[in-house]
Amino acid sequence: MNWFKKLALWITVLFVFVSASFSFFPNKTNAEENDPLGLKAEAAILVDAETGAILYEKNANVVLGVASMAKMMTEYLVLEAIEEEKITWDQKVMINEYVHKLSGAPGLSNIGLTQGEEYTVKELYEAMAIFSANAASVALAELVAGTEKNFVTKMNEKAEELGLEDYKFVNSTGLNNSSLMGNHPAGGPDEENVMSARATAKLAYYLLKDYPEVLDTASVPVLKFRDGREYKNFNWMLPTLVYAYPGVDGLKTGSTEFAGDGFTATAERDGKRFISVVMKTSSKEERFAETKKLLDYAFGSFTKQEVHPENGKIKGKETLPVTKGKEDQIKIETKDAISLMMKKGKEEDFETVLTLDKKKLNDEGQLTAPIKKGDKVGTLTVKPKDGSEIEFLSKDGIKSITVDVVAAESVEKANWFVLSMRAIGGFFGDIWGSVSSTVKGWF
Repeated sequence: MNWFKKLALWITVLFVFVSASFSFFPNKTNAEENDPLGLKAEAAILVDAETGAILYEKNANVVLGVASMAKMMTEYLVLEAIEEEKITWDQKVMINEYVHKLSGAPGLSNIGLTQGEEYTVKELYEAMAIFSANAASVALAELVAGTEKNFVTKMNEKAEELGLEDYKFVNSTGLNNSSLMGNHPAGGPDEENVMSARATAKLAYYLLKDYPEVLDTASVPVLKFRDGREYKNFNWMLPTLVYAYPGVDGLKTGSTEFAGDGFTATAERDGKRFISVVMKTSSKEERFAETKKLLDYAFGSFTKQEVHPENGKIKGKETLPVTKGKEDQIKIETKDAISLMMKKGKEEDFETVLTLDKKKLNDEGQLTAPIKKGDKVGTLTVKPKDGSEIEFLSKDGIKSITVDVVAAESVEKANWFVLSMRAIGGFFGDIWGSVSSTVKGWF
């Protein structure tokens, strides 16, 4: 009996040890599935720059400090003002006392701006976009909106217009309001701009889409300013800089004590462009190392694949029935090709889905002649076979995987005589069918 009790005790101890082992050493496979890249960033996202398709995300909806990555919104509004001819690149901006003092504030990224001296919009924009100059950002904000406070209102309004979620702008620079020498334009005295990784990527997506010329400046490794000095771009992944990465040509870094170190990058190679965001890393070096992981993953694992060709037939639905036409069938095809950024080797995981325009069909599902070649009859879209949805930054992305289905030929309307004969034939056909059924019922 004692021997049995000892055995039971040993079994119990062993069971407890094994259970504890699983508790202290979690399943690595599950962890890898949740974050296959093992990023150290607090939040991150990777998207296809062309469509906004989300290819990877980690805590993408968590709201964090965005630091100087908020300057992407300042850039957007400046470029918009240029486009709308409210300001010009060669327009002169007089530097006031506040902007001058801010440009010399210790510990901040700045290019010294002399009070009473004039600088062009282009000079200030380059200082902001390349060297993240905070005083230059304020000078541009005041030019565009009269005051930085008014400009912040425009920032938040534009964010809503672009469909961003999880954001709050309190200044044009991304600094903590406590660093603005008592002139915080919105929010509390210690507030900062905050965004989620998803919102940050969406801002970058629209900035590139609406104003691709932003890369002309963002891609400049070193700014040569009028003071005779050279200022290296804080994006150290640009060519010739310390963490140079093939294809990187933007977009914006950010760093404060509250936000940590973040980076919104974009890179293009072999006809593929991606946008990546990492937020709240522990150092400037780490933000570039984590971005490299994302971009390596993007270029190494994803390919743009044509899912359905232009003028392609739809398998299983090559024709549609037609009523009142010289022909009783019409061929249909896709107007354009459908392409999708997907993981390599995953082509078989997707299928196309046809949706016909019910307004153009009668109760029997027929199109009514006349029908002209090119007339739209429906749409074709791509979906994963497992029933999930392809996720995009915006609803516009759905349009990139949806194409019109059109008539591949014309069908003229039959003349009145043909239609009359068909009607008569149908009438007698119905009578004959009724008689046949009755006769069969007798036997």
